[in-house]
Order: sequence, then C-alpha cells, then structure tokens
Amino acid sequence: MSLSPDPAPGAPREAGPDPLPDRPAAAVKVLGSMLRDLRLESDMGLKAAADVVRGSASKVSRLERGESPPKHRDVMELLKAYGVREPGTLATVEDLLRKAVQKPWWHRYADVTPGWLRRLISLEESATRISTWEVHVVPGLLQTPDYARAVIRNGLPDADPREIEQRVALRRGRQEVLGNGQRTQTLVALLDESVLARPVGGPAVMADQMRFLLEAIERRRIQVRIVRFAKSATLTPPSSMTLLRFAHGGLQELVYLEHVEAATYLSRVKDVERYRALLESLYLAAESRARSKAMIREAHDRYRAEQRAVTG
Repeated sequence: MSLSPDPAPGAPREAGPDPLPDRPAAAVKVLGSMLRDLRLESDMGLKAAADVVRGSASKVSRLERGESPPKHRDVMELLKAYGVREPGTLATVEDLLRKAVQKPWWHRYADVTPGWLRRLISLEESATRISTWEVHVVPGLLQTPDYARAVIRNGLPDADPREIEQRVALRRGRQEVLGNGQRTQTLVALLDESVLARPVGGPAVMADQMRFLLEAIERRRIQVRIVRFAKSATLTPPSSMTLLRFAHGGLQELVYLEHVEAATYLSRVKDVERYRALLESLYLAAESRARSKAMIREAHDRYRAEQRAVTG
C-alpha cells in the first residue's frame, strides 16, 4: 500500500472519476471535468472562457475542478462558446446541473451538521482513497450504531435523545461511501492498539463492534491494521488524522484534522507530504492483515466472555 500522490496522466490508475454522479458533490465534479474537456476540444484557453462568463480564469478553473457551484447561465454560455450543439451532450449537462443543485442526503440532519463536517462528508463522497489514523476510537466510517451512540453520548453528555439519534443516523449515512459495490472508495484504517482496549459502551457494544471490524476487514476495498502501543509511541503521532485522495483532475490531496467542535483542513503540499509520510510510517509499523485480524478477534472473544459473565 502506498499513500503517494496519484500517478501522472496516462499512467495506470487505481480508480477513475466517481461512476455515480447522482449526488450533488459528485455531479459538480463530473460536470466540471466535462466542461474542461469540452473547452480543450474547442481549443479555447482559460482566459477566453473567463471572458465568456465575465469572470476570471480562476473562476473557470474552480468550476472545472468542481470546487464551486455551477450557475446555469454560465454553463450554457460556455457550451455555446465551445460550439456544443449535440442534443445528447446538452441533455447530459442539463441533468448534471439539476443534480448539482439538489439538496444532499445529509440536509435532513442540517441542525446537527456543522459546516466543517458537511465539507468532510462531501469530500468523503468524492475521494478515491481515505486513509485514517485513530488513537482513541474506531473511525466513524466503521462504527456500529451502538458504538457510535456511546461515542456521541460521551462527547455530548447534555445532548437529548433525538439529537443523539440524528447524529447516529448521519454517521450511518456516511458509511454508504463504502457500502455500495459500484463505488470506488478505498479505506485504509490504522488503529492504535488502545482502540481495542477502550470499552466504549461496555462489553456487549464492544463485542458487536469487534465483530463488525472482522467483517469489514474481509471486504476488498477496506484495510484495518492495528499499531501496537510500543510502535505507535515511538512514532508519536500528534492526533487522529485523515488523508483524502481524489481522482486525477479533481481536488488536490487534503488532510483532515478533527478537534472537539471544529476541524482543520490542510492542502499545502508541504503539510500534506508531512502527514502522508507519518501515515506511511504508521502503516509500515502496523501489524499484518492476518495479525491485525487475530488481535481484533482476541478482543471480540474477550468482550464476549465479559458480556456472558455480566448476563450470567
């Protein structure tokens, strides 16, 4: 496994553009890529395209990278300037524009979804690889409902039951990026050994969570590796971190660092390289797939025995 940047254009790739542009973030990205191809086919430069929409070259560039919401008038004017008249192409663009302005699935949870988290959800849906290091808990993308409920209660002791259930549902919705066999996301989850030892929610919840990890580790696009205490201590990772990689032509790699009630996104090449190197070191220090699986199974069996002891 490598966390290196994507290869240059024309080189073999692990994953291409999102094949399911039916979500707003994906539709914006696919539309942007399509507009870029049409501009290049027409031999028009960014500056000339910018003049068409009475904007700057950076505005057109952001539109093509899927980093800004498309305006119907701008897109139609660009298509006209590019000489696009084929009915099928026009219909495809109209469909993407319609999907791009749809409210995302997590809109129903807007009251428990701060802006920094909405951005993460959108990025997760567009990413081709998500590499994460967790120090204290199982990553949200791999949490069972009961485990998520316990984590949320611990972090928000004053939250009412309705808010907790909304947050659990939101977390389950995020997991769909890994649950659809047609999608291209790969998850590499590196867990500190303490995650297996910390009894979040009690023995029954932990036993079920460990069972879920054992099932997840068998899926082709999911890796779960455990880093033992001694090895993680020598690497001194500062905190939990996530590296998101995107298909060529899309967003640049990003590092996501979550805090108690906020998050930091790092995109500078120097910062991304530093965290990628740290994740690479953690991956190399992690136990093998077989040994990680054995450690998770040992934890499962231990929690199951504790659960039986409690219930009699």
